[in-house]
Amino acid sequence: MRADGRPSGLVLRWMIAGEWRARPGRVVLAILAIAVGVALGFAVHLVNRSALDEFGRALQAVNGDADLQVHSVSAAGFAEGLYPILARLDGVAVASPVVELDARGADGAARDITLLGVDILRAAQATPSLIASPVSGAAFGSQASPFDADTISLSRAALAALGRRAGESVTLTAAGRTATFRIAGPLAGAGEGQGLGVVDIAAAQWRFGQLGRLQRIDLKLAPAANREAVEAAVSWVLPADAELVTAHNAAQRSDSLSRAYRVNLEMLSMVALLTGGFLVYSAQSLSVTLRRPQFALVRVLGVARRGLLTQLFIEGATVGVGGAALGIALGFGLAGLALRLLGGDLGGGVFAGSHPHLAFAPIAAAVFMGLGVAVALAGSLLPALEAGRAQPAIALKTAGDVIDPERRPSPALGAGLLGAGAAAALAPPILGLPLAGYAAMALMLAGGVAATPWLARRLLAPLRHLSRPAPPLALAIARLWGAPGQAAVALCGIVASVSLMVAMATMVSSFRGSVESWLTQILPSDVYLRLDSADAGLDRAAQRALAAAPGVAHISFRRTTLLRLRADRPPVALTATAIDAAHPERTLPILGRTRAAPAGAVPVWLSEPMARLYDRRVGDTFPLALGGVARPVFVAGIWRDYARQFGAIAITDTDYTRLTGDAGRGEAAIDLKPGAAPAAVMRALRETLPPGLATEVSFAQPRQIRAIALRLFDRSFAATYALEAIAIGIGLSGVAATFSAQTLARAKEFGMLRHIGVRRGQLLTMLAIEGALLGAVGVAAGLSLGVTMSQVLIHVINPQSFNWTMETRLPWLLLGSLAMALIAAAAGTAVLSGRSATAASAVNAVREDW
Repeated sequence: MRADGRPSGLVLRWMIAGEWRARPGRVVLAILAIAVGVALGFAVHLVNRSALDEFGRALQAVNGDADLQVHSVSAAGFAEGLYPILARLDGVAVASPVVELDARGADGAARDITLLGVDILRAAQATPSLIASPVSGAAFGSQASPFDADTISLSRAALAALGRRAGESVTLTAAGRTATFRIAGPLAGAGEGQGLGVVDIAAAQWRFGQLGRLQRIDLKLAPAANREAVEAAVSWVLPADAELVTAHNAAQRSDSLSRAYRVNLEMLSMVALLTGGFLVYSAQSLSVTLRRPQFALVRVLGVARRGLLTQLFIEGATVGVGGAALGIALGFGLAGLALRLLGGDLGGGVFAGSHPHLAFAPIAAAVFMGLGVAVALAGSLLPALEAGRAQPAIALKTAGDVIDPERRPSPALGAGLLGAGAAAALAPPILGLPLAGYAAMALMLAGGVAATPWLARRLLAPLRHLSRPAPPLALAIARLWGAPGQAAVALCGIVASVSLMVAMATMVSSFRGSVESWLTQILPSDVYLRLDSADAGLDRAAQRALAAAPGVAHISFRRTTLLRLRADRPPVALTATAIDAAHPERTLPILGRTRAAPAGAVPVWLSEPMARLYDRRVGDTFPLALGGVARPVFVAGIWRDYARQFGAIAITDTDYTRLTGDAGRGEAAIDLKPGAAPAAVMRALRETLPPGLATEVSFAQPRQIRAIALRLFDRSFAATYALEAIAIGIGLSGVAATFSAQTLARAKEFGMLRHIGVRRGQLLTMLAIEGALLGAVGVAAGLSLGVTMSQVLIHVINPQSFNWTMETRLPWLLLGSLAMALIAAAAGTAVLSGRSATAASAVNAVREDW
């Protein structure tokens, strides 16, 4: 013992090691709770960082080394006359024109690749990484030369996807056209996993119907050029169907692709870590309660209050360090497993097909390590303060509850935290993210836990007035009422874990149910047709032939193209389809009111994400690039769309064709005549198409589309399901460990009851009732709090993250199963532990009091 009353290092180690040897299960549970939260957060961070790095490398491979780029706002491109205008601007050293198309193997078996048509001489100066490595022995102008119109250079990933080698031929389909090329040298500048092909620009324009059109112009600036002046000059001469893309807004666009998804997963991981902190609090509180006589003894022997607090903080820090270190190791392994099973987007579909490499992030590891230790210390704070306030003389005589059972718990702190959470839920997004929403969830979780003792008293109070209850029930009620502190400790972990799992389960159930209803609403036809190539189209002759096919009662065609409205955001989908402007709800799932467009105005209907992202409302007018001209369009309504997170615009097919001159269509909804067999009609439709399109068309029935969509939904929420399962596991483990430790610590109480005539069977029944009552109270509080937190997830976090809304759908079966499982776990653990605690004779149980 030191002179200042602090215990020596040897005494600290002895006291901590002694407690952990006596109750290793409590320590292991606390360490695992911290480890799980740290592991989830670190794994999500590593996966997201790896995916973004890989995506950035892929963009760099496609975009080359240009200083600036001019992109078309749609796949139709812009007039190539812009190229000489940009090439003559002051400050531009080299301008390299590019045709950029999505292509695939003609057999349809291979995945899509990006096909670039470049001017070899210009690209060699502006974007040399897009030039193929020379083929050994190939002479200038030979068949292996990149200048040949029949030559293509493919990246290693594209060669693997197409199943080809250098020197062989490959047939590609792009923009509805098919062409055959001979493979020249490898494209060494492409990133690993990047499917990329490069041909001569003249061949790309001629063979794929792009004469007079470009999708991109790469600009290399002169060494002394003023970048801002060049950007301003380029922006001044751009037509409506082109935009300037800088490295900064390209990075912003790629970041926005998955920003909301990855931040939400990281925040949910932090909520899991917060739940771990509550379990640490529960374990430490229980430990302090059980060791109160020990602490009183060392206080009597000279240990100061500060020394006792130091010991408990060291215990908490040790748990935090052990849990965080284990979490970092588990997180790294979990990240590797997630990359193999789910890919770089964790099933979200943003970076589909990518296979990023996993790299350890030491700075992030240190941050998550610190968070784990901080949460463990925070969980140890209140128990440490409680231990320091205990009077040694009283604590030496009893290990019971120090809270006066007649003192009524106050709901003030809990109500204040819940009110603060409700206020935070009303706050707008911060930096485009629902940070205040997550703060609201944390405040509500803390408030719910703080209010639990008051709620428990309110729920248990009527049981005290039962007339002549059975002895086990009377004993159980007396115990819960007479030891409110220990009851509150047991309830804390239950409420924290139950509320988290209920909130996530309700959010996922609501989202999935809303998606199912939406799919039913937007898929009213019998059969759906789609061309595999997004740029291909059915001309009017093909449309008439399909409409006249046997078994077809009615067919409605549509065209979907992508439009870039802002350089720093992903493109939005423009869908042209048959819409009755007077009754748009017959075609679109309209939300709220609609307005008729003024005479002469072009009406459009925006998806919910589009309206939120671009701050558009019904009645607004804004310019839209259609047919190379910025045309004012009128927002006639908002509709629900869960398919396109970054926005969609619906326009009548007549207006689209009139304004763009594009009469081709890539999709169709087909209603069958009564009695027509879908398989026979699909076969007839395929036979009606020209041979070149027959192999590019896909058919599906609504049930197939719904099944695929829901399978993709479940895959995108795979990580959330995992978090939900982990929360359930932590909750059940916490309930079991808490009740087990409390029951085993009551051996003397059971011995005394045995002395006054209570049978062992009655004790076990009493324990089962105690566990069931506490479990029921915890489940009731957790369900109420969880449903409240789910409303924040549904109506605040999801709209602010993904820009769509949904209706609440409670998963009654799951919630009921969880409630029964938790109550059974509480009662069963209490009984199993009670069998061990009551196994000793009544005399031996109380011999310390002789």
